[in-house]
Amino acid sequence: MAKKDKADKDRGGKKKTKKKEPPASGVLSATITQVARALRTRLSHGLAQSGLYPGQDGVVQLLAREDGQTPGALAQQLGVKAPTMTRTIGRMEAQGFVVRRTDDRDGRLTKVYLTDEGRGSVVRIAEATESSEAQAIQGLSAKELKTLVKLLSVVEGNLCGTALPRPSDEIDEDD
Repeated sequence: MAKKDKADKDRGGKKKTKKKEPPASGVLSATITQVARALRTRLSHGLAQSGLYPGQDGVVQLLAREDGQTPGALAQQLGVKAPTMTRTIGRMEAQGFVVRRTDDRDGRLTKVYLTDEGRGSVVRIAEATESSEAQAIQGLSAKELKTLVKLLSVVEGNLCGTALPRPSDEIDEDD
């Protein structure tokens, strides 16, 4: 009997498996932060060719879905503070992407509207987003991408306190 076979027989013929250790503390936070930063940087380069600055794409996309929103409503939806949104809108107005107008029904309210240039940037934003995402997911199968999105949604839900119970078979636990 060969030495290796004898050694396996002596251990009861069972192959030892290493117990997987959880990642070191902080690895998840650092990895997600770096991935988000890299994806955002790549998207920002694509948007810069259209004259848009980081963060402005979200404003355009929200106004494309529902034009004529208040700066406060935009800030809330994007998770930024009102003064930040006011500065962003001012810059976008100077660039010709949006215009502010007093509300017809309530003169105390100012609403933000896309200009023709702003509406034209919707397609450019979609193209930059598609290009960034295509680069980000190179080498991933459709199943891997689906699993990644599900896992990140679970993490987000946990952090926001909106985690939903999920069936154990929803995400493969092979890895």
